[in-house]
Amino acid sequence: MKNISRRGFISGGASVVSAGVSLRILTACGDSPTSVQDSSTDSLVAPSSDQVVDEVPDQTTDQITDLPSDIQLVQRFPQVLVPGEVRLPISLAQQSGIITTDSDFKFPETLSAKIVDLSTDKVVIENISAKLHGAEISLPYYPFYAKIAAAGNYVLIVSGGPQDGAAFSVLERNQVLVPKTGDSLSSFDTPTFDNALGVDPICTRQPKPCPFHEVTLSAALKLGLPVAYLVGTPSHCSTGTCSPALDGLIEVATRVGNRVAFVHAEVYADKAATVIAPAVKALGLTFEPTLFIVDANSKVVQRLDAVFDSLEITEALKRAGVS
Repeated sequence: MKNISRRGFISGGASVVSAGVSLRILTACGDSPTSVQDSSTDSLVAPSSDQVVDEVPDQTTDQITDLPSDIQLVQRFPQVLVPGEVRLPISLAQQSGIITTDSDFKFPETLSAKIVDLSTDKVVIENISAKLHGAEISLPYYPFYAKIAAAGNYVLIVSGGPQDGAAFSVLERNQVLVPKTGDSLSSFDTPTFDNALGVDPICTRQPKPCPFHEVTLSAALKLGLPVAYLVGTPSHCSTGTCSPALDGLIEVATRVGNRVAFVHAEVYADKAATVIAPAVKALGLTFEPTLFIVDANSKVVQRLDAVFDSLEITEALKRAGVS
């Protein structure tokens, strides 16, 4: 990996904040972190619609040149990125925390940004844009997509936003254990209503479990259908993204029907949320939630981490051949 420039990497940017999530699971599992900064996904620790956002006119404005001076960027992605297409969802925050749809803040419909290589201070990608997502689940975010050719340290600088931007690292593929786009998703017997496999409860969604526990992941991968496989814990997700993610997946499932096999696995194996479930260990996960979109040949066509809505899920399924 290239040397870090005088800008410094991640820890030097006061304008980049996390969502208060630690990576204690790495210590608990005997692993070491792949990044020097906590992501704003949930780490795996004991609990501490197709509707487009711009259909909510009182919550959004057109693209703006400058954000308010007190705006901070919140990274909504884990540091497990590899060369190729990277997804960089960010939220906006102020001193009081992440800005939600309950506030009076006028979210711009679109943000633009550039990506700088921290080893050279040169712009490697410019004029990328991201539309506002997540208003319908009260989790506004902007998912930037970019193609990064080489491993290294980079920073996403939003136009009109903090100049320190949101720093991130891109690792070599062999440094990341989590299945990546292009990988085959391995079979695994996830808990079902008929066989909990020692996981209790098999789904923490309230007031009743989600419907995605009828078949195991292994069985779903043999159906010859695209598969949507979600790993997350609705009841113990401290950043509040797992439950909306699951609800969004349920909404999508009602539209696509049996053209896709949907599977959900919990993060913990016990009610007290102290024992990591086998499904998490099988994937090498150190964060949640994550959604694997797999085509009919068991190939991962996209992985959505941390925060995503029904619109992004629908777009990801199109990559798997679901129109």
